[in-house]
Amino acid sequence: MSKRHKQIQTAVFGILMAPAAAVAQQTPAQNTPPPDPAPPPGQANPGDPTASPVTMHPVTVTGGRPSEDFQVTRGSLNRLGAAELMDVPQTVVVINRALMQSQGATTMENALRNVPGVTIGSAEGGTIGTNINLNGFSARTDIYLDGMRDRGQYYRDVFALEEIEVLMGPSSMLFGRGSTGGVINQVTKKPFLKNATELSLQTTTNGFVRGTADVNAPFGQDSTNAARVSAMFQVGKATTLDQSNVLDFGFAPSVKLGIGTPTEITLSAILQHRKDQVPYGVPNLNGFPINVPRNTAYGYDSDATVQDVIQLNSTIEHKFAANLNLRNKTEFVWVNTAVQETSGGFVGTLAANGGFVQAAAGPGNTPYSAAPLNQLYVRQLSRDRNINDYTLENQTEVTAKFNTAFIGHNLLMGTDINYEAYTNKTSSRTGACNGIPLVAGSPGCVPAGFTTGGNTPSNVPSLPGNYASSQALGFGMYANDTAQVLPWLKLVGGVRWDVYSAQIGNSINSVNTPGNTTAAYSSQIDYFTSVRAGAIIEPTREQSYYFSYSTSFNPSLEQLTATTGATVLPPETNEGFEAGVKYELLNGNLSLNGALFQITKNNARTANADGTFTPTGMVRVQGARVGIAGQILPGWQVFGGYAYLNGRILAGLPATANGVGGTTGNVPLNTPKDSANIWTTYTFNETYEIGGGVFYVGQRYANNQNTVQVPEYTRVDLTAAYRQPRYEVRFNVLNVFNTMYYDQLMASDGGRAVAGTGTTGLITLTYRM
Repeated sequence: MSKRHKQIQTAVFGILMAPAAAVAQQTPAQNTPPPDPAPPPGQANPGDPTASPVTMHPVTVTGGRPSEDFQVTRGSLNRLGAAELMDVPQTVVVINRALMQSQGATTMENALRNVPGVTIGSAEGGTIGTNINLNGFSARTDIYLDGMRDRGQYYRDVFALEEIEVLMGPSSMLFGRGSTGGVINQVTKKPFLKNATELSLQTTTNGFVRGTADVNAPFGQDSTNAARVSAMFQVGKATTLDQSNVLDFGFAPSVKLGIGTPTEITLSAILQHRKDQVPYGVPNLNGFPINVPRNTAYGYDSDATVQDVIQLNSTIEHKFAANLNLRNKTEFVWVNTAVQETSGGFVGTLAANGGFVQAAAGPGNTPYSAAPLNQLYVRQLSRDRNINDYTLENQTEVTAKFNTAFIGHNLLMGTDINYEAYTNKTSSRTGACNGIPLVAGSPGCVPAGFTTGGNTPSNVPSLPGNYASSQALGFGMYANDTAQVLPWLKLVGGVRWDVYSAQIGNSINSVNTPGNTTAAYSSQIDYFTSVRAGAIIEPTREQSYYFSYSTSFNPSLEQLTATTGATVLPPETNEGFEAGVKYELLNGNLSLNGALFQITKNNARTANADGTFTPTGMVRVQGARVGIAGQILPGWQVFGGYAYLNGRILAGLPATANGVGGTTGNVPLNTPKDSANIWTTYTFNETYEIGGGVFYVGQRYANNQNTVQVPEYTRVDLTAAYRQPRYEVRFNVLNVFNTMYYDQLMASDGGRAVAGTGTTGLITLTYRM
């Protein structure tokens, strides 16, 4: 272990344990079971568009903290087994709307920069949309919307969200299949019993314009009903990168009936249309992303990713008694993604006849390592397809609080049934480089050092490719109990049983196409039992020490896109251990947490030389994290964290005879050892606000072979605002020092990387009624 990492781990241990002495001096409550804690002073109404949300019940502002508080102490999900995050034996990081507005964040990716250990994947032919790595593992199908699986391949906006919750560690007992590194849950805005309107207009120095509206209104004579509508429109150049124009709009209506009565009914929808030019990044050369100007793009001006999203949700909740509750949720999601995109695939030079000659993979390949940039060319790849994703899901949950002898129970029981379908119709464009034909799927070649633009040449036809179709049916039933066995001790235990049945088919396959390894048809039925166990020690209400164990599983057809090899593979199995501490300091105004953890994936699918897979791999990530959120002094807000990830592929792809291509012993792709962030603001006289933050991500690899290295980076952002009761003018500067860094990585084509935006100024005007 290096001296630097010994120092880091020593500092982490000190941060975890130092607050214990301070909170121990506060008045203990050890002799009797503590009552359900009240929300901290100043926690605002959960529906107020200017406020941080509390999702369990309305509370009254009593002074103390400002409404724009970055601290969230209560979760939105019943299945966590506790309303208070102090009582959850796993790390939960919550990015609320106050924090997102302070930073000018408009997408899920931008919001998740606040969670160390989260990294972003770029677009790829089979995984278009929001691609997240969490604790070193892909979380593409571990995104949820109000606790319901949101697996569609689309780009997620935050205009309809109150907050984003990130639950760390394997969680199949709570959510079913998936969740190796954790779960990301989007919490939508809900109607409430108050007239409120918030309008905002944002523009940037790139020529990007965005407008949002959030309107809430009670209705009906009994004053128990309310409706809420959120809307978004944006157009222009989203970043400083070329070919990053967007034209998007969204509409999210919701109605809640019977607010505050024993039976509450919520009906909601999110409707979106997007037409975006998606940056696909740059290819690698000599072991690094090719060194070209930040804004360089290798697509055509006519490229576009067009997405239509329909999400329909209903929730019926009935309280039989104060301690007995039934909730039923139904969700339907349809996502259509029509893509004609062109990316830079491989770097090379031109032969004497003008044809493209590809550079060999790996570092130091002469003559390319010494070739001037103006002599290098990039072979383009077409990424064309039309995808349909369908999801229909129903959840029924019962929560009950009761006592058996001297033990108090918070019991959750539920069932989950879902149907999913997926189709993917691919096509490709094949052209030539200076009249010399290229390999299938490459429409042309372009100089490596700048954006060429234009349209796809008229003599480059689009030819149909494989049509993949798949469907799956899943059923799960689960139970979780949080037992108060002593005034200072809670035990958590849960079990879930799942059955998952999936079938896939491909029109171009190993049966009808010589040399093809794609399965013509494959089916799978998996049965799996997931468990969760933990212990929580709470000497006082202000401190919590916990240990937890949890498992999860990943079926081989989980993403409904696996197409290579005819053998049905067993599920990947995952287990996680976590030990941590949580503190509430300064009269509950400041939350501090830390944890040590280990996540292991067994039966990991390992690629073979012929394109098939075998379940022989093992991946392990050991790490530590700390986090802070809340108010240090009146008007001084802070949110930050640090994560250390020691990831290793313990068993993977074997190396070839000359030692090339192996993955055993390597670091998993897009897994930085160190990452950290801090964001802080200070408000003077309740009118003037200044602040900013630093985001750090350590060195990463763009593939599991570790042949493409992406450097570390530090990005600095600033904010300032003039605030009045009715309106606010906010200024943000992103990437103040114009740092050149790579934001999104993808293993495709040997390892691609998308550059982050250059210095960008934002101004946002918000008006509230």
